[in-house]
Amino acid sequence: MMNFKKSLLCVTAGAVLSLSATAAETTLRVATWLPPTNPQNETVWPIWAKWVEEATEGRVEVIVENYTGHPKTIFDAVEDGVYDVGFSVNAYLPGRFSLTSVAEIPGEITDAETGSVALWRTYKNYFESADEYNGLQLLALFVHGPGQLHTKFPVNSLDDLKGKKMRVGGGLINDIAERLEVTPVSAPAPKSYEMMQQGVVDGTFLPVQEQKFFRLSEISSDLTLFPRGLYTTAFSVVMNIDAFENLSKKDQDAIMRVSGEKLSRLAGAAWGKADENGILEAKSNGVNVVFLTEDDQRVKDLNKLTKGIDQLWIDSVKNRDVDAKAGLAAFRKYVNEINSEK
Repeated sequence: MMNFKKSLLCVTAGAVLSLSATAAETTLRVATWLPPTNPQNETVWPIWAKWVEEATEGRVEVIVENYTGHPKTIFDAVEDGVYDVGFSVNAYLPGRFSLTSVAEIPGEITDAETGSVALWRTYKNYFESADEYNGLQLLALFVHGPGQLHTKFPVNSLDDLKGKKMRVGGGLINDIAERLEVTPVSAPAPKSYEMMQQGVVDGTFLPVQEQKFFRLSEISSDLTLFPRGLYTTAFSVVMNIDAFENLSKKDQDAIMRVSGEKLSRLAGAAWGKADENGILEAKSNGVNVVFLTEDDQRVKDLNKLTKGIDQLWIDSVKNRDVDAKAGLAAFRKYVNEINSEK
């Protein structure tokens, strides 16, 4: 009898869940371009989907679909209504989302969660009026953990990088690469494994997590970690504006309650946590993991090399009709405030 009751409860629960799913008035199709084990797919999307479905009382459901095109085309795919929601690297579309590059200035953040929340607050308070997301509904902004050096050679000094072919993804890392005098090879992040394996590049600039998720531990000999990284990358989570406006005001408000800073924090925390797994993966595969300290000559040289990149960013957004200096000062203030809260 007890087993029967348990079975009945399971059937009933399943029926309720089934009814809840079929009761959804709207389905949001989300485009993702990263492997299933990446924190965006393993953690962020499932949690956000649950938040959305609960916040809208089951009226909106979320399904995630694999995107096989270049990540930079996701913005267009969402804008054109091919997908309802998606995310990608802002720097993949040079000149469109320039203001969010404030988070990419080297040395500003050491923690992805902090940087993501600070970026969202800065955008809302200083940059939103520039309307860079015209045609899209912005749901969140986030950054990955500090970008580091994944190479097929040891980096005993910054001179060891001169002339080496390094994959770059766009944004301020391109300026850093130029100052390091590497030979930059532009390509999306998922191409890193193939390019290093085939000898197209000697290394790549990416966060540590990719030792695991892009399997870079299989082809890297060295992983060189700077205390504050070399850079970070800004991402946007966007929604088709028509899909958003076709929702009831109640559901629009519900979705934004579980997006914005809340989703930005979730994504940043998930991506930052994944860096720990990347280090473990690298060590387990015999990669030479080098932790640099602030007094290391390589760090001192990098600090000199990247001096003035903050002004470079300010100059690059002069046409945006915002107070970029005030935005940068606010971003730094938010970073300090958020760090002090932890």
